[in-house]
Parts: sequence; structure tokens; C-alpha cells
Amino acid sequence: MDAAVLHRRTGMHDECVPPDLVDRLLALGHADVVRGQALAEDGDWFCARAWARLLAGRDALDEALEVLAPYVGTGWWTAAAETARLLDAAGRGEEAISLVRPFAADGERSALHDLALLLARHGQGEEAYELLLPHTTDWLIAEALVEVGVGLGRGEEVAALLEARLAPGNACPRCDSPECGQPYREPFNAVNLLASVREKQGRTDEAIAVLHAYGPTVVNSRDPLAELLVRHARIDELRAYAGTPEAVRQLAELLEERGDVAGAVDAYRKLADEDRWNASILLAELLARHGRGAEAIEVVRALDSADDWVVDQLCRLFAAEGRAQEGLAHLDALKARRGREEWELSRLRGPLMAACGRLDEAVAQALAHPEGRSPYALESLARLLIDAGRPEEAAALLDTDRLDHRRTLGPLLVELGRVEEAVTLLRTPRPQLPPPEPAGYSDCPPF
Repeated sequence: MDAAVLHRRTGMHDECVPPDLVDRLLALGHADVVRGQALAEDGDWFCARAWARLLAGRDALDEALEVLAPYVGTGWWTAAAETARLLDAAGRGEEAISLVRPFAADGERSALHDLALLLARHGQGEEAYELLLPHTTDWLIAEALVEVGVGLGRGEEVAALLEARLAPGNACPRCDSPECGQPYREPFNAVNLLASVREKQGRTDEAIAVLHAYGPTVVNSRDPLAELLVRHARIDELRAYAGTPEAVRQLAELLEERGDVAGAVDAYRKLADEDRWNASILLAELLARHGRGAEAIEVVRALDSADDWVVDQLCRLFAAEGRAQEGLAHLDALKARRGREEWELSRLRGPLMAACGRLDEAVAQALAHPEGRSPYALESLARLLIDAGRPEEAAALLDTDRLDHRRTLGPLLVELGRVEEAVTLLRTPRPQLPPPEPAGYSDCPPF
């Protein structure tokens, strides 16, 4: 085993059995396959992780550690982190700390984060705090510093450090000048963390004031101020604040959870004045979830868009409402208006035609499209055949040398009972294409 190879395989989900398929193999009773791949000389990490967790859950921790030991022995942090997690969960925190400490010392930032939290959980919070203190400009380390510092009763010190990072005149981390006028901060989540300190201290009003004063940093479409107001059931304030798409979405999700569908609908309709496209799609999804598919169709249809992501949503709604023929008519109208139909829209015909009992015609039409035999089109067609209950035909379409096709074909072969074939396919390195020949200079097209 080699750490760099393990890292590449798991990061790309290449030359390995992906984690969702490992779970499926276990669910289907193929534990022997998972164990075999976990213990193989050139082991599969996702199989090893799943098998070790299974053993640990059976109170066989030492066996689990033996499974992970070769992976940890490569010096790969991911394997060490998983081992430390199992040790800590089993009450062997000191062993977990000893395992993580060298990785932190070597500069692995995730290891430093995890080491600090381990130390704090096991009564060594002051050491954890001192380890983190020099790294306050790193967003991940700063998150751990908030957790550790507040737990030690040193929240005011942490707050002061974060406020210093937010003070005017700090050098821009991109150009190292305090005068460029750019709103960059290190750590980028300093505002959110300062509010988190106040919230953990039970000073909710101050936390809200911080986020209002500086403006929260929205990450992954989640607005920290909206989430804070939700956690503390301050719905009226959330309604007043909900001026950003992220905040409106969180307000609507909360209202829907509470059974106030009308309120959620109203929130999205108000957002449509500022963000028509996303608000309309979110509103349509909400309406469809509550049996109002006909209204959802009209909301999306009103966008009058030929963008494939919008048309895709509309076609899904037509199919769900049993109106597949109308969906096909809509695609026909778009094609007539535009004078052509790219694959991105043509692929949407397949499910609609299948819903009308015209699957064979859909397959023939897809293959006849100018892009119909391209790798991405064949993958789309294979998924259509899988959904229609014709998996063998789908398998025959896919190219075993393509990573994207393997990701579809592997699970398909497992469902067909061809488990060994699936695992062999997924674990076999793909053929490496030779580098392109260097092109000579030319002043004539193509350049």
C-alpha cells in the first residue's frame, strides 16, 4: 500500500469500491467480499473502513485495529483519523491521542484540529488551547479554538482574538496590504465564530448583534444568522431578516416542518421578486411535495426558459403528474422555437416516452441523435434502461474503461448478482492514455 495512491483512489473514487456500494454489499449479505477487499495486499480503503466499523460494533476492536493497521502504517492521515475515532469511542482516548499527536506535529492541520478536541475531551484542555493558539488565522483550527476555549471558560480571550482579526487595517491575505480595501478576512469565518462564542456563552442577543453588525459568512447556502434564529425559535426576527435567498430558504424549511405550508409558499413568492429563478424552483418543489403538482408545473412553466436545468424540473413534474405527453409537447415546442435540440434537452424525452409506453422508440431516438453514442449520452440511456427494468441491456451499453461508466456499471452488476465481476471492474486500473504528440508550430487554422 502507498499513502499517495490511497489518497488518490479515495478522493477520486477510482480503482476502489465506493462507500455507498460497500454498504450495499453488506446489506445484500456479501460481507465476505468486503472483508476480502479490506484485507487484500493492495487493500480497498472503503471496504477496510466499513469492515473495521462492523467489527468495532461487535466489540471486536482489536480485530478492527488489525484491519486498519496496514493503512495506518503507510503514514496516511485518513486511516489514522479513523483508527483514533474507533479508539476514542471505545474508551481508549489516550491511545487515540498518542496516534494523532505525530501527525499534528508534522503539520497535518486536520490532525491538529482532532488532537485538540481529543485532549479537551480527556481533561487536557489547556494543552489543547496552547496548541491551537498560534493558528488562529486558519478557519479549521479557529473552529476548534472556539470549542476548546469556551469549554475552558476562556471565551472572552477567544472573542478578543477574533475581534482583532475583524478590526480595520488588517493586511489583506491576498496582497498583504492593509490598504487594498478588499473585505477578505483570515480566518474567513471569523464573524461566524465570534457569534458562536457568544451563543455558547448563552449570550444569544450579542451573537445576533455580531452577525447583524459584520454580516454573516454564508457557506454552502446556509446563513448562520438565520440558523441561529431558528435554533432559538425567534421566528418573528427571522421573518424580518429573511432578505437573502439562503435565509428565505431556511425560513420556508422551518415553516414547512411546522406544518405552515402556506407561510412557506408566501416566503418563496416574496423572494421571487429578487431571485426569480431559484425561488420558482424551490416553490415548485415545495408545492409538489404537498400534492400540488399542477400548481408546481405552472410556476416552472411561467419561467419560459430553455435552460436544461429548468426544463428538466418541468419534465419531472409532468411525469410525476401523469402528464408525460404534455411534457413531450413542451419539448417539441422548444425544439421548433430554437430550430434544434441539443442532447441536454433531448435526453429528457426518454423518461417521458417510457412513461407513455414507448421505451423502445425512446432508445432508438436517443441513439439516432448526433450525440447519442457519446459516452455521456450512453450513460444517460443506460440509466433509462435501468429504471425501466432492463438492466442487462443497460450493462451492454457501458464502457468498462471509463470511470463515469464504471460508477454506474459497478452497482448495476451487483444488483444483477455479478458481484465478483463488479468488484474486479471497480478495482482494476483504467488504461492510461499516452500523452498527446507535441504539435508543431503553424500559423494556419486549426491552431
